[in-house]
Amino acid sequence: MTERMTGARSLIRSLEHAGVDTVFGIPGGAILPAYDPLYDSRRVRHILMRHEQGAGHAAEGYAYATGRPGVCMATSGPGATNLVTPIADAHMDSVPMVAITGQVATPMIGTDAFQEADISGITMPITKHNFLVKDPAEIPRTIAEAFHIASTGRPGPVLVDIAKDALQAEAEFAWPQRLDMPGYRPVTKPHGKQVREAARLIAEARRPVLYVGGGVLRAGAHQELRVLAELTGVPVVTTLMARGVFPDSHPQHLGMPGMHGTVPAVGALQRADLVVALGARFDDRVTGRLDSFAKDAAVVHADIDPAEISKNRHADVPIVGDCREVLADLVVAVRKDQSEGRRGDYESWWAQLNRLREEYPLGYEPAEEGGLAPQHVIRRLGEIAGPEATYVAGVGQHQMWAAQFIGHERPGSFLNSGGLGTMGFSVPAALGAKVGDPDRTVWAVDGDGCFQMTNQELATCAVDGIPIKVAVVNNGNLGMVRQWQTLFYEGRYSNTNLQTSPVEEEKVRIPDFVRLAEAYGCVGLRCERPEDVDATIEKAMAVDDAPVVVDFTVHHDAMVWPMVAAGVSNDNIQYARDMAPDWGDED
Repeated sequence: MTERMTGARSLIRSLEHAGVDTVFGIPGGAILPAYDPLYDSRRVRHILMRHEQGAGHAAEGYAYATGRPGVCMATSGPGATNLVTPIADAHMDSVPMVAITGQVATPMIGTDAFQEADISGITMPITKHNFLVKDPAEIPRTIAEAFHIASTGRPGPVLVDIAKDALQAEAEFAWPQRLDMPGYRPVTKPHGKQVREAARLIAEARRPVLYVGGGVLRAGAHQELRVLAELTGVPVVTTLMARGVFPDSHPQHLGMPGMHGTVPAVGALQRADLVVALGARFDDRVTGRLDSFAKDAAVVHADIDPAEISKNRHADVPIVGDCREVLADLVVAVRKDQSEGRRGDYESWWAQLNRLREEYPLGYEPAEEGGLAPQHVIRRLGEIAGPEATYVAGVGQHQMWAAQFIGHERPGSFLNSGGLGTMGFSVPAALGAKVGDPDRTVWAVDGDGCFQMTNQELATCAVDGIPIKVAVVNNGNLGMVRQWQTLFYEGRYSNTNLQTSPVEEEKVRIPDFVRLAEAYGCVGLRCERPEDVDATIEKAMAVDDAPVVVDFTVHHDAMVWPMVAAGVSNDNIQYARDMAPDWGDED
């Protein structure tokens, strides 16, 4: 059965057929025809955001929370270009997202018409695919393909740009019963020979490491990962994008590798003779200086995206496939080897790693004169809110402390902008995560710099009844930039003081986050003393019917340690300032 309708109505009907229940967006001229039938939809909830960047990050947060593509909508020109940052963010972190934008009418395309921008051209390098639709009859098929592409293979963002006249014109609605996409065939099943070779290397290695990336989270492969780890006894490190996919409390977990990783995790990779990379891409924040990274290790690299394999580090055993299927097959191959007497001996390796764990645990210096240490705030937040809460970090020092000092026990419990490092991610992404999983407590862990980029979405939270909680780690500065200025620019603090927390001689806060929260219809709290941290967090936890913002006024000189400076070998990790770990005589 077919029905004749406008392209705008066809779009909303198509979203319903695709199973969409929430759209984050802002109307405008070119997309306005779509908002009229959206008004009548009983299946699609539209959440009116305050900025298109917020709409995109909210769609990302929704995708994290549900595993389904998040959907955002904007008008042409500046509305569409405001989506560029979250689209790029989703692309870098493999987040399934469908962005729908209005475009000027077909005869006006290419004429520099009012609010015209070639958003398809602009986003081509940062989308998995994009479409420009000029014919209303193509809308159903295009939407179906967009959702299929976004959510299969390596997930990512897809843009659908629809000309205004295509939204206004009529055509027969026909939802495709099957998709014919001959150029799109993601490989999910790994090659058996490569899997068996990986199993053989694991059995023969003396110093192996499982290097686990966000691809394991995207594949929903946390259970298979745990089975493999416990079956083999191999140590595990989880990247920033994989925090929680393997429990922090598990005795085989060494922590996070990379620039601000733990000493045991960084040391294990550097001294490994086998690195089994699962859904990870050997990015520079993990490897440090690439030519010195795990230089004595053979590499097994499993990824669903063949373009990632051997892109940065040569793979001795390349495995293309979905991480869940790779891990399941690898478990079978390892069990077969073990049944035939081939089992790895890692006793000496674990002795080395356990020494590093004992001598170089994560820690921090208490703030002077009773001040508030940000690490203490974040650790207590994680302990009080617990592992069942969802934590959404912005970007900077607070992001690293949230990765380090919250105990991540559950896959999908930690959301952050990893690849792009987008300031302003936290509040709207937390909003989207709360919409996608409304029964779970959601804490946005933000810095005072990040918070001021997208805090207008607190209005959305208050108006739409989305009770997120925001912990603003307020050091009055762009903290990570200040840390680099301290370490590498002789303490010349050029343009990093935000004036959000009072200096001794001036008790003025610009802005006052408590009053700002109240102006947005939220509960505003402030904590400045260590003895008040627990009570303040518990007070925020007790509020269930409104968003809460807590201004934790912390010491501005706190730094993130351990640290590997950019472009330096991971062997040169600093445990604290001017303090390097003693690797011993392992070699």
